[in-house]
Amino acid sequence: SSVISAPSHSVSSPAGAAATMAPSKDAGPTLFGIPMKWVSLIMLVAQTVGVVFMMRLSRTSSVEGGRRYLNTTAVFFSEVIKLLCSYLFLCQEKGGPGVATGLVVQSFTRNPIEVLKVCVPGLLYTVQNNLLFISLSNLSGAVYQVTYQLKILTTAVLSVLILGKALGPTKWSSLLLLTAGVTLIQTPRGDGGSSHVAAEGNAAVGLTAVLSACVTSGLAGVYLEKILKQTDASIWLRNIQLGSIGALVALAGCFMQDGAAIREAGFMQGYCGLVWAVILLQAVGGLVVAAVLKYADNILKCFGNAVSIVISCLLSAWLLQEFVPDLLFVLGTLFVLGATSLYSLGVPQSVLMLWNRLLGKKSKGDDSGEGAV
Repeated sequence: SSVISAPSHSVSSPAGAAATMAPSKDAGPTLFGIPMKWVSLIMLVAQTVGVVFMMRLSRTSSVEGGRRYLNTTAVFFSEVIKLLCSYLFLCQEKGGPGVATGLVVQSFTRNPIEVLKVCVPGLLYTVQNNLLFISLSNLSGAVYQVTYQLKILTTAVLSVLILGKALGPTKWSSLLLLTAGVTLIQTPRGDGGSSHVAAEGNAAVGLTAVLSACVTSGLAGVYLEKILKQTDASIWLRNIQLGSIGALVALAGCFMQDGAAIREAGFMQGYCGLVWAVILLQAVGGLVVAAVLKYADNILKCFGNAVSIVISCLLSAWLLQEFVPDLLFVLGTLFVLGATSLYSLGVPQSVLMLWNRLLGKKSKGDDSGEGAV
């Protein structure tokens, strides 16, 4: 997703360079009596699971007339919706459309160099969104959802290389665990193993697409974080710039990749309610992450991510019946869940206390042994 939230301690947000907008409070805002932190968590799980499930369904179900919608046009409409949402939030932030429109025009005309800088992540996010459609056309939702967590690895490595960040041993250990988990999931099965791909899909194409999406996601997020540190522009203003550039790039991609199909059957061929639901869910993903970071915290975000992976696997296995989990997949998924939690939250305090206690007992035992000699 190309929507920016405010700065977070995690470099793996699916919204790019995400960050905490405000500290959560116990007596915070509510919706129908429900604390907003739980509302935002439910929204995160619903959006993450919904976009994977519906996108997979929209790319594999039979279509009337034999014409499926073009993923390039879906990405274009998704960028347009992000742009409109960001503009509405900017209007709310600045007190009206007059001031907001003036700021938008000024942001594009006053400093063209800054706009050119935003072109890079805008292009990368558009490529990434197209890659996600390709991967879910070829991989089961479960395998896609787990494998896509490698964006944590790519973002972390690029943060070290580009931003000069230092990662401690805990984070590096979690990245190794993450890589091991995905490797277990993608290990070729001789026979009767977990089914990674539907009959009409191509596992190699799907895996290449999702790995490429991890790289583009990480590069776009790190580059965007670098830009945000050099400016004090409004987050929503940056999102408008990203949405505008993303929409233009996506529109160009529509005609470059699917120009013949568009001329033959139209820009919106194969569209239905399911396709619009996919586009809407894809567009609001970054806004949902921003809501979680504003009203909750990184712990709940990590918990929501884990729940989303589990639910996606269950839907893929039992509802779509496109996937049969085996021992390697279950073990790999547990590794990925543990790695994402360890990377985001660190080692639990209780585990550290137990470890220190054990080390203390061992040290005392060694000392007493030396004294006896």
